[in-house]
Parts: sequence; C-alpha cells; structure tokens
Amino acid sequence: MLRRVKPFVDAMPKATRRTRSKAGASAGTTVNGTTTAAGGGTTGVTATEARASSGPRYWLLKAEPESRIVNGQDVKFSIDDLKEIKVSPWDGVRNHEAKNNMMAMKKGDLGFFYHSNCKTPGIVGVLKIAKEAYPDYTAFDKKHPYYDPKSKEESPKWFMVDVEYVRHLQRMIPLPEIKSHADELKGMPLLTRSRLSVTSVPQEHWDYLLKLSETEP
Repeated sequence: MLRRVKPFVDAMPKATRRTRSKAGASAGTTVNGTTTAAGGGTTGVTATEARASSGPRYWLLKAEPESRIVNGQDVKFSIDDLKEIKVSPWDGVRNHEAKNNMMAMKKGDLGFFYHSNCKTPGIVGVLKIAKEAYPDYTAFDKKHPYYDPKSKEESPKWFMVDVEYVRHLQRMIPLPEIKSHADELKGMPLLTRSRLSVTSVPQEHWDYLLKLSETEP
C-alpha cells in the first residue's frame, strides 16, 4: 500500500480509468461469478461460494503504518491515512490467495484494518468495501514498488478493491492479545495463515473481537 492523497476515483484521469476497467473486461475476467483471472490462473472463488451463508462477509486487511522505503517510495499506509482521505484503493497485493479473497469481496462488506510489520501489530479499526475488485493498475507501472512485468493491461494478473474508512476501534487489539484468545478464535486465518495480508473473518470471530475492543485488556 502507498499512501494516497485522495481517492483513486479523483486521482486518475477519466480516460485512463476507463481503460483500466476495459482491460479487465476484455481479459475475460468475471469477478462475481465463476472466475478465471487472466494471467493469474483461476481464482478458486465463485459467487455462490462467496455468499454461501447468505449473510454478511467480514475480512481483515493488513497495511504498514510505519515508513518503509521500497524502490524509492514510502509504502506506509495507516488507518489515520485512510481516515484523512476517506476512500482509497487497496493496491499492491501480490499473493494469489490474498488476491482471491479480495475478488470475493462485495460492496458493503466490512473489514478490520490491521497494522502490520510495526512495533505493535494489531487490529486498529473498521473499513468498508467501497468498490469491488478491478485490475490493480500499479502492477503496470514500472516506477511503482510493486510493479509486475507479468501483469498486462490486456491480461491483468493482480486486482484490488477500494476501501472506505468507517471508524477506529475503541482501543487497539494487539496481536499478542488476539493470540491469547486462540480458543475463542479457533481457526481464524489471522492465526493460522499469519503471512497472508488479506484474510476472511468468520462472523463469530468478528463479533467476539468487536466486543473485546470495548473491554479493558
């Protein structure tokens, strides 16, 4: 993630933005049905699977709140940054499983904002999916820290969503505290697949963590 000074919808020229959208469509990628991401293999996610519970979907998305320079650019992005700009693309995801999770997201889904790769990692707030998956244009930019020469505009390999700030948690839930509730959070991908930057959150875990954030540690 790179810090955005304004949402993507305002940051890019309209003509360019249309080109990006058409690139995904012409590649034959169907995000909300049974999908095959051109250049990136099958997503392994179908609309039926994504909404099997016919209920709300919850996610956890990780970003780095502290400055880290990659190829001359700072990849820092915190919940305070998101609060300031309100809406931002969630770009730079270069793991297929994490990408597939984003492709399963629906507009209006909620997610935890997680501070990662920092002194005190943990859940700090709540965001909302503002726009469903579309090609990650940063992969086409040779100057971008997460440029991927294998991802082409006509056959994109990577995708992103737009997220909207909802709120900070009443208090941060640090990772050690989350781990101390492993019995109540059994099977939570954050604990079982700790290296993934985008994971699903079962509703019972979502509810439990929200209540935990409202109590003293």
